Amino acid sequence: MGKIPVKMRAVVYALSPFQQKVMPGLWKDFTGKIHHKVSENWLSATFLLTPLVATYSYVQYYQEQEKLEHRY
Repeated sequence: MGKIPVKMRAVVYALSPFQQKVMPGLWKDFTGKIHHKVSENWLSATFLLTPLVATYSYVQYYQEQEKLEHRY
């Protein structure tokens, strides 16, 4: 049996430059989505945020001590 060539049409997806609602569901209830994700994964969020907050606090403290160093 021989193969029969079949012409296929290409499907091209494109956004209109006049389209205003590209991703309307992304920002809808954004705070609720974030709250849901954090409350679901609070342990992972804690392990992520604790080092970030600690590092930021340390840097702020160190810079303040550097500013006040000449007073002693």
